[in-house]
Amino acid sequence: MPRIEANDVQLYYEEGDGDGDPLVLVHGSWGDHNNWAPVLPALTERFRVLVYDRRGHSRSERPPGQGSRFEDEEDLAALMETLGFAPAYVAGNSFGASTVLSLASRRPELLRGLVAHEPPLMGVMADDTRLLPLMAAAGERIEGVLAHLRAGETLAGARQFVEEVALGPGAWDQLPDQFRQTFLTNAPTFLDEQADPDWANLDLGRLPGYTGPALLTKGTESPPWFSEIIARLSGALPQARTHTFEGAGHIPHVTHPDDYARLVTDFIEEHRQPS
Repeated sequence: MPRIEANDVQLYYEEGDGDGDPLVLVHGSWGDHNNWAPVLPALTERFRVLVYDRRGHSRSERPPGQGSRFEDEEDLAALMETLGFAPAYVAGNSFGASTVLSLASRRPELLRGLVAHEPPLMGVMADDTRLLPLMAAAGERIEGVLAHLRAGETLAGARQFVEEVALGPGAWDQLPDQFRQTFLTNAPTFLDEQADPDWANLDLGRLPGYTGPALLTKGTESPPWFSEIIARLSGALPQARTHTFEGAGHIPHVTHPDDYARLVTDFIEEHRQPS
């Protein structure tokens, strides 16, 4: 198994056979590098693609003690630099999108461009009183998931997250067996992520320090507060474009892989830097 030490943690990674511009894909909570499998055939035709398991997920090391999203950001930076992927185009989903955006605000030189789908940065909307009922309801659902996980009820917690937070009723049974098993394996890390007091926050004042190309995306079938987060982030990144995946939700690279791969490909080719 290819693993490398980056930021003092052993990270599992896979590098595609393609060449071209470097592209790094960052998965969300509960998942791993396999979440990107539906889009890899198309993306590796055009780009040099790197996928990996974030710390605490699947084949990567799970260090003891409380973790933080800051550590994920530093892991990503170290992995890119160690494997020769800096600077690169970087695409992230959910918690992975939060990681990418925060890293861009601190280390903009590492990114040629970024694609972020539905980062759950609820902290950036804390001052929006219109959304308080929605955010409170979302918080209650997440707390229900965490209660199951704390009680050792991993299956119940994973199912509740999928059906009440991320994808919608009935979605758990529709997931491939491998995806369900990955959810169960990585449940403890979701519990750890949620214990980080800054997991949902982003310093919007620093975000304009990233001046490269940016694409912020959302799905029509996702909870409405994601649209508000994307709008707030777009205001902080005036050069950013937004895109809505019609009929898709929180994981368009899984449910709508052709649309996702085409969008990312067009974005990179539009903003390709001269060699």
